[in-house]
Amino acid sequence: MPTALRICPLCEATCGLTLTLEGSRITGARGDRDDVFSRGFVCPKGAAFPEIDADPDRLRRPLVRKDGELREVDWDEAFDTIAARIRPIIEEYGPDAVGIVLGNPNVHTIAGALYPPLLIGALRTRNLFTASTLDQMPKHVSSGLLFGDPFAVPVPDLDRTDHLLILGANPLDSNGSLCTAPDFPGRLKALRGRGGTLTVVDPRRTRTARLADRHVAIRPGTDALLLAALVHTLFAEDLTDLGPLAAHVEGVEEVRAAVREFSPEAVATACDVDAATVRALARELATAPTAAVYGRMGSSTVEYGTLANWLVDVLNILTGNLDRPGGALFPLSATAPAPRPAGPGRGFALGRRHSRVSHHPEVKGELPLVALAEEIETPGEGRVRALLTLAANPVLSAPDGDRLDAALGSLDLMVAVDPYLNETTRHADVLLPPPPPSRSAHFDFAFNGFAVRDQVRHTPAAVPLEADRMDECEIHARLILAVSGLHGTPPSAVDDLAIRTTLAKAVTQEHSPAYGADPEEFAARLTGDTGAERRLDLMLRLGPYGLTLDELKAHPHGIDLGPLKPRLPQLLKTRSGRIELLPAPLAADLPRLRAALDAVPDPDALRLVGRRHLRSNNSWLHNTPALGGGSNRCTLQVHPRDADRLRLTDGGLARVKGEGGELEVPVEVTDGVRPGVVSLPHGWGHDRAGTRLAVASARPGVNVNQLLDGSRIDPLSGTAVLNGFPVEVSPLP
Repeated sequence: MPTALRICPLCEATCGLTLTLEGSRITGARGDRDDVFSRGFVCPKGAAFPEIDADPDRLRRPLVRKDGELREVDWDEAFDTIAARIRPIIEEYGPDAVGIVLGNPNVHTIAGALYPPLLIGALRTRNLFTASTLDQMPKHVSSGLLFGDPFAVPVPDLDRTDHLLILGANPLDSNGSLCTAPDFPGRLKALRGRGGTLTVVDPRRTRTARLADRHVAIRPGTDALLLAALVHTLFAEDLTDLGPLAAHVEGVEEVRAAVREFSPEAVATACDVDAATVRALARELATAPTAAVYGRMGSSTVEYGTLANWLVDVLNILTGNLDRPGGALFPLSATAPAPRPAGPGRGFALGRRHSRVSHHPEVKGELPLVALAEEIETPGEGRVRALLTLAANPVLSAPDGDRLDAALGSLDLMVAVDPYLNETTRHADVLLPPPPPSRSAHFDFAFNGFAVRDQVRHTPAAVPLEADRMDECEIHARLILAVSGLHGTPPSAVDDLAIRTTLAKAVTQEHSPAYGADPEEFAARLTGDTGAERRLDLMLRLGPYGLTLDELKAHPHGIDLGPLKPRLPQLLKTRSGRIELLPAPLAADLPRLRAALDAVPDPDALRLVGRRHLRSNNSWLHNTPALGGGSNRCTLQVHPRDADRLRLTDGGLARVKGEGGELEVPVEVTDGVRPGVVSLPHGWGHDRAGTRLAVASARPGVNVNQLLDGSRIDPLSGTAVLNGFPVEVSPLP
């Protein structure tokens, strides 16, 4: 039976798959044993690739709203409609009248990586909203302030570390996040097998926590306090040792002074972690031969998310574990720009402008997604009147989906690029569906920059594109032309312009492989069957390894580029050229954290945390029957002690009330959550009319984010507080 290789696009692990084919139909998927990175590992999502690829609810042709109804049309009519309707809005109200929303699936496709920056540039709008402010933006902010580059994110060296401290992450179910690591479970088991130590800090006893040597069931939302106490202990017990890092760090004494009040005793009540445990964690971290601290969603989407992410790196730095094997290192992707000489850079700035209504600061050019509804609703100059959503479902993923749902219905124009008619895209006036993943080539532009081993892989489309479908790259290119007043220009012009622009800059940079070259001659050497492939070839040639697309295609299972290597001080882009350990914005936010030391927890109060399932990824995969079993259920997990106190029964119904609304949800009584904590998974709530999600709507669950009104955000990053917020729970008949 014929087979084809495909990198799995369903989570950040990027596992290699071997697909079996019957004609143009995918009939099976197993792990690619020869893949240089994943070595045959596959999770239930990857195994379900054939069913996901053949989902009958996937749209094949564009939809355009006519007389209030979405009707199927051909591709030319869809783009004609966009061009005819969006240009008058821009010409009358200006570019800021158009908003853009980018969802997480964009980083899982070639098109989603290459074309949105060009779309943003073509529109010149300042109203850009992304899923980052529902997820990882605190890490980008802390990295930007510390290292001068928001994409310089250190990842734990899982395969060589002796001690791993994980906070607010459950990689056995999530497969990792901002840490691309196929077979994360196997890597953690190997860590313990070689005598290493795994410590997990989480209010839930997750699958990862059950694997750990030590599980600390912290009170939700207090990770920053615990981390500050660990830093305090390192200073108090003379356990800091920066090693070779010392020559590249400034601000150590300022950090010592900043954490003076955060002793283990001071944080013990707020965190519900005794002082002796805090000291033990700090000592174990400092005395391990090598160690790494890793924090994710549970320590990011909380009130002090940026401070927590900063303190993770402070701990790695103060113990000398940043940028060394076995610690936390900076990956070097094959499509990253060629390294420039070490030296001062431009630095990183927050709040270069602000949102129109609530004055939220931008970060990386992005505004908080919680501000989108008010930017649509509120009259005045700069009001969002037209919206482009690219692989985004903010009605479910952002707080107060009901408000955003209503706001989307008031737009003058909405255009969506999405394979489904879902809770957000049901409002679209034009819906452009990309083909199934088997019909597209794959390359991981984003995730190779967070991988625990440097490698590079590319897989072509497994089966040809059908005549009535359009390649996702062409969809994006034609959208760019339609919104920029160039409708009718060949889509290849978008890629040609991108190549010319990139080369015009590269030939003037002394550290670039193209320095001094003739741009036209260099461009003529590029290979690839499409504009996107030629751009990939260009990025590989300009990258740190000097690879080409032809070389990559000659290695269908990938090219191993070796373990992560130290990269400091070369990657630092701060104005000082050093790691700036206590940047002013973080110092200014610390009094807010100090105030939390005085809070007296209510012993009867409940705080809600989310959870991830191995068989889902946000709101994407609930329409796949094969992924609906096991623990993939939308239930309210409650500790037995709280269940008895509140008269809740396992399998019964409960009402959960938050600041933004209330929900009715089945109860699951379990000691997997600590007392005082309840848990609801993220990404459910498939019960709105007008969608085309037969499987998901049959078991819709509830939208946990409807419990929030969007007022709770981390002020530095604009990230919504999705974890650790207060709720009231009561039984229902």
